[in-house]
Amino acid sequence: MSPNDDFIFSQAQRVLSINRQEGISQWDGKWFSFVCPSLSTYPFQWFWDSAFHAIALSHVNPELAKQELQCMLQAAQPDGFIPHMVLWQEQHQRAAEAEFKITLAHPYFTATTQPPVLARAIECVFEKTRDLAWLTEVLGPTVHFFKWLQATRDPDADFLVAILQPDESGLDVSPKFDALLGIDYRLPDILQSTWQSAMDRLFAVYREHRTNAEKLFQFDAFICEDVMFNSIYADGLLRLAGLCRTAGYPEAEAVALELRSARTRDALIGKCWDEQKCAFWDLSGSDEQPEKILTCSCLFPLILKEMDANIVRQLVNEHLLNEAEFWLPFPIPSVAANEPSFDPAFATRAIFRGPSWVNINWYLYWGLRQHGYDDIASELVTRTLHMIERGGMRECFNPYTAEGYGAVDFGWTALIVDLMEAERNRIL
Repeated sequence: MSPNDDFIFSQAQRVLSINRQEGISQWDGKWFSFVCPSLSTYPFQWFWDSAFHAIALSHVNPELAKQELQCMLQAAQPDGFIPHMVLWQEQHQRAAEAEFKITLAHPYFTATTQPPVLARAIECVFEKTRDLAWLTEVLGPTVHFFKWLQATRDPDADFLVAILQPDESGLDVSPKFDALLGIDYRLPDILQSTWQSAMDRLFAVYREHRTNAEKLFQFDAFICEDVMFNSIYADGLLRLAGLCRTAGYPEAEAVALELRSARTRDALIGKCWDEQKCAFWDLSGSDEQPEKILTCSCLFPLILKEMDANIVRQLVNEHLLNEAEFWLPFPIPSVAANEPSFDPAFATRAIFRGPSWVNINWYLYWGLRQHGYDDIASELVTRTLHMIERGGMRECFNPYTAEGYGAVDFGWTALIVDLMEAERNRIL
């Protein structure tokens, strides 16, 4: 562990404080209190960001952690949908649509979602607070959301849910989407402009039917059964089952969630696992073509408790610890270092194309721990601490030098406090 743990904790606490947004929205007079990812770059509430913020806040101020998720869940819709961005303040709406090329479902929220980290966040916050009334309040819309994913995003009933545009993955401009969108990594100087053009074309198709998933699947303009999204989904289903038991739900509800989780895990192995390459690939299009781009997403089935031990061993030994791929000085890069699209120095200014991210390290740390790779997990935390010491509380980091890139004072980098406490508890 780092000798500067107290300093890093104070920096995380500072970011969670200065990024807080509070007030009364003109959206039906709803009260909001949340941590935005960055005051200058991302002043809105984001779905998976808020889940990560709540996990970090559970170590700093558990009451604010509860508020974070309650605020987000105010945007949950009657059918179960939860948006990936909520624009509580009117002054941000036009800027958000212009900069992020989003299609709004409503003046105050988007028509798209993000990885369902929510279940994991609720579990973390409840473990700190033991507030059963709060758990009961937030569990209802969360279970409804997971049912919405099943009902609307798995039309072929193969137990893998699909995303319908890149932002829903959380990995935005990842090169694993290049083929689907016609992006050429060999043209880095115009990557941003070609990406924006591709997104404009996609939203031109979607605009008339942006809230109708059945219609969007018929267009087959962008369908991806994303490995990371489905790993987080399967993990969330399993954790929801335990939370439902705690909250007194009928046993049949918990069992159904566990069964769905197991079937999603098995589908990842049956449809996405490449035995020859020892990697999980996303499936693209209605014909489910594997996208064989080695990104951090390929490692994410490590987070699943019941994952086959032989597969876990291969992921760790063949890829995670491979110094030519992911085990760089400051891991874990969002793209393997031997991929032609690897951009460690953020030259393209396109995110998730090479730099390391603390949220990725956070998930994979816990995956390593649950499969008995404690020493590797500890080394990952040590390198993550040194990365933040060098680069600051930034959005992402150069995996060779730890130089910080993107937004300054970035919210989910505060997840380091959860890793620090986990390591302290492990040592004790």
